Amino acid sequence: MIGTRDTKHAEIDFVADLVAATGVAVCRIDVSTGPGPAPAGGDVSAAEVAAHHPDGAAAVFTGDRGSAVAAMALALRVFLLARADDVAGVLGLGGSGGTALVTPAMRALPVGVPKVMVSTVASGDTAPYVGASDIAMLYAVTDVAGLNRISRVVLGNAAHMLAGAVAAGPPPAGTDRPAVGLTMFGVTTPCVTRVRELLGDEVDALVFHATGSGGASLEKLVDDGLVDSVLDLTTTEVADLLVGGVMAAGEVRLDAIARTGVPWVGSCGALDMVNFGAVATVPDRFAGRLRYEHNANVTLMRTTVEENRAIGEWLARKLNTFTGRWLFLLPLGGVSALDMPGQAFHDPEADAALFAAIESGVAGTGRVRRIPHHVNDPEFADAVLAAWREVQE
Repeated sequence: MIGTRDTKHAEIDFVADLVAATGVAVCRIDVSTGPGPAPAGGDVSAAEVAAHHPDGAAAVFTGDRGSAVAAMALALRVFLLARADDVAGVLGLGGSGGTALVTPAMRALPVGVPKVMVSTVASGDTAPYVGASDIAMLYAVTDVAGLNRISRVVLGNAAHMLAGAVAAGPPPAGTDRPAVGLTMFGVTTPCVTRVRELLGDEVDALVFHATGSGGASLEKLVDDGLVDSVLDLTTTEVADLLVGGVMAAGEVRLDAIARTGVPWVGSCGALDMVNFGAVATVPDRFAGRLRYEHNANVTLMRTTVEENRAIGEWLARKLNTFTGRWLFLLPLGGVSALDMPGQAFHDPEADAALFAAIESGVAGTGRVRRIPHHVNDPEFADAVLAAWREVQE
């Protein structure tokens, strides 16, 4: 149970007592950064947590709230990771500052460890707090500033959510089969569906929607050692990163693959498009560009020759950092359901620029292969399966 006891000790103790009443052992961790002493009752003091900052406690207690919160967040992350084997679940509560302080440590814990954050900012954009983790954000409704008829109910629900998850434990994970991560978009679904069918019961297939958070989640699981190989068939998030779409996974996309050396097969799925929200949200600088209204909330924009060349160069730089066995397949017939004769994004010249940039930028030979089929053709899926078997030899 984590929070700032100098301002929220009553709420922290209320929640901790409810959890303890279910028979679950509770450790109350104080992460206060204020100048005065926190009320008694914490099991781990703020000073003890702060001492885990790489530069020591003095780096946390600066007297400046902004820098103190950021430093305490780092110290808490180090503190929790050092005890990760003894953490059955984490519950935090706070306003914007407390949420920014506690959630980085939650994100660092493995997927599957129960994590509940009661927050006043949980009804807005929670992506900066949740990231690629499995944090459950619960909106506080009233401010976390005293106990009342509303906060008691919300905090009580949070306490029992965490206690139930910890007491029950996770269901069987099916870890008797190797886990394979696959990336998919609506426009590459036929490819990934056939690959899954070909893999059958041989593996535990984990499919990630390539919406930015999907790619980030895949890589977190790779870092956590929970994925044995990757079929990264839909790398569209790179287009959003470089062109300015809303579904980028960040500059660090593919870094976990490089760090771990996990067997990897990649392709160009949906690199013909950049994603935006509703049509009215597309930035003015893209006026006149070829667009496709996927639905009322998603507008797709075709990538150009120049953009595809830049995407290919970026991918090649990343591929050159890989330390494990890998192959990259180029679907010469098109990279998405919209990129084929008669469809809105069919543009062989743009595709050719993408393919050429990848081929010319990758060091060595034989790891980038041209497949004379569309990404959604059954023959391309067959080639993916053959490549997957090859990188695991």
